[in-house]
Amino acid sequence: MIPSVDVLDRLCRALNLDASAAGEVHDLLVAVESVIATDSEPAGLPAGLVVDDAVRGARSVRSFQCVVLPALLQSAEYARHVFESALNSTPEAVGRAVAARVERQSVLYEPGRESVFVLTEAVLRTWPGTPALMLAQLDRLLAVESLSAVRLGVIPWRRPVPLLPRHGFTLCDQQAVVIEAFTGQQVSVDSAEVAAYEETFHRFQEAAVFGGEARELLLRVMKEFRELGDTVTP
Repeated sequence: MIPSVDVLDRLCRALNLDASAAGEVHDLLVAVESVIATDSEPAGLPAGLVVDDAVRGARSVRSFQCVVLPALLQSAEYARHVFESALNSTPEAVGRAVAARVERQSVLYEPGRESVFVLTEAVLRTWPGTPALMLAQLDRLLAVESLSAVRLGVIPWRRPVPLLPRHGFTLCDQQAVVIEAFTGQQVSVDSAEVAAYEETFHRFQEAAVFGGEARELLLRVMKEFRELGDTVTP
């Protein structure tokens, strides 16, 4: 979340920052806000922020994912790997995209919104980078799952899926669906298509575990990543 100037001032005082350090932090805030204010798709990235823009104005967000974590739940490091995998990406474009994605995740904490995420267990086990990255990412999932306005469900691999998933998608209210593919994302506002995806989401949601069962599954996967990390040679 990007702090306001007032919050930043109070943080600087609480941390006893001197004038020079406080000035550097304020300059950084101005720089970040200027990047976010452009609100444009970074060059070289194929529609990577479409879903981020679509959820901004939605009061109800429902997302199903079978390979990659939902955009709203990605840590900065995980998101960096997502954007780096795009064709023709550049370090500068990736940096701007990651900053924009993290900023837009603040909608999770805004009152009056509801977010429901359903993942297959495969999402938790399809990992970029290092086991340490995934441990941090799974820890973030546990933190987000505890929010009152968020429901996080996982379809365990021991359960059959109600239908074979082909790709991820995100429903924004009952008005639009963001359909995600390997080459990009597209938004559909066709009422029949939105209704079909709503039914599909409901079926996946019925197969998922929530609450304590979901947390136990996350903790179990975290334990396995710790064990995996112990075996990785630096």
